[in-house]
Amino acid sequence: MIKPLKSLALILLVLAVGGGAWLYRYANQTLPLPSQPFEFELKPGGSLRSVARQLSDAHLLPEAWSFVVLARLLGKQSEIKAGNYQLQESLSPLALVQKITKGDVSQYEIRFIEGWTFRQMRNELDRQDGITHETAGLSDSEVLKLVGADEGHAEGLFFPDSYYFNRGSSDVSILKRSYKTMQRHLAYAWAERDTSVPYASPYEALIMASIVEKETGQSSERPMIAAVFVNRLRIGMRLQTDPTVIYGLGEKYDGNIHKRDLQTDTAYNTYTRAGLPPSPIAMPGSGSIQAALHPAQSKAFYFVAKGNGSHQFSETLAEHNRAVFRYQKSK
Repeated sequence: MIKPLKSLALILLVLAVGGGAWLYRYANQTLPLPSQPFEFELKPGGSLRSVARQLSDAHLLPEAWSFVVLARLLGKQSEIKAGNYQLQESLSPLALVQKITKGDVSQYEIRFIEGWTFRQMRNELDRQDGITHETAGLSDSEVLKLVGADEGHAEGLFFPDSYYFNRGSSDVSILKRSYKTMQRHLAYAWAERDTSVPYASPYEALIMASIVEKETGQSSERPMIAAVFVNRLRIGMRLQTDPTVIYGLGEKYDGNIHKRDLQTDTAYNTYTRAGLPPSPIAMPGSGSIQAALHPAQSKAFYFVAKGNGSHQFSETLAEHNRAVFRYQKSK
């Protein structure tokens, strides 16, 4: 009985030594680059196996299995960082594992979200470690000058999207790209607009788009939300939209809108003032811009939230009051 156990132990020892030698050779071999520089992108949520297959298909790895084994033995399988990577020279599988788990990316990503204010946008820029913060301590007006914008108010002038940048890039350069992207989107949409919309300029359309962005819970309703506000503009009816009031309150807003807030006049109180507010109130996305310039063909003047993200639209005040009772006051 002792002899078979010794034989088994010897076999396991040989396998361990052989496996260790194989692993050492594989981990430290040189991987020739398919091209120089070699660039690849790892998407968020990708598994170790999918990453290995991707790099194998790109001819960086001779095959995927060994790379998976190496990363698992190193305990790195759950540490892969998404991003754009650039290899300037050949490296080993071990160095490659370290690179993609450390997040040594060639480009970083920042995302500006639809409905964000310019303050939120600047906060996100300030949070990024890889950016040179040239706008730190500057007023919004000073930032606009650096960006090259002619407008006097920064709100709504920047397009919500993902932007990639190299480490050390200036926050001004990112803002310029976002500003120019919004200008392109707005110019194209304005040129293709429904000519019956009651806006005197693309900027007024941008203001309306920002209201639609903040009022819409379901993207499919944007054209109807826009139709309600366009119908009100056409007859001189006040827009009476809470998001503009909230924007006008600024830091005074405590998370709830009160009756006194609706009655206190500000430049953004669309309950006390007719027409559009003086500026956008947030960053609208392309869907809201399109809705503002192509509202639905509807006679609706009112809408009320149903409580599930959608709205009930009404043409008359009597219908609207019944909808309010049904969806809000009866609860």
